Amino acid sequence: CIRDSYDTLLFDLRRIPNGSVVLFHASAHNPTGVDPKPEQWDKIRDVLKEKNMVSVFDMAYQGYTSGDPEKDAYSVRSFVDAGIPVLLAQSFAKNMGLYGLRVGLFSVVCENQSEAQAVQSQLKQLARPLWSNPPIIRARIVSGVLKNQERYTLWLNVFFSSR
Repeated sequence: CIRDSYDTLLFDLRRIPNGSVVLFHASAHNPTGVDPKPEQWDKIRDVLKEKNMVSVFDMAYQGYTSGDPEKDAYSVRSFVDAGIPVLLAQSFAKNMGLYGLRVGLFSVVCENQSEAQAVQSQLKQLARPLWSNPPIIRARIVSGVLKNQERYTLWLNVFFSSR
């Protein structure tokens, strides 16, 4: 991450009101290409924790920064582990070569089952008027890769070995 940009980000985060919602790119920051290092994410995380903020992550290019989807998920996992509320919009269209198919997910990390049920209920109310039955084949392709070790390894080798 470029030093001036990082310092400015920390300065701005400290100035916005407690409880604010902050949007980040998890990796491969578009359009800047500026990516915080893990130790910088840790400091960003600490500011959000201190100010009781909510994080929203856009993760459309997982694996494109480091060549490793696990490494590129550091920011999100670090915030979850710290107990910071996390909302995640994740796309698999680019990193699985499913261009134009718009395959992804929206996740909300909840503190307990009761909260998860309430969030799911609200999300269903939002989603229902947008689409009745979204196409499932794209989700099955992604699930079939992520849940099968052989396919997962092949995906890593094909998409990220040259990065």
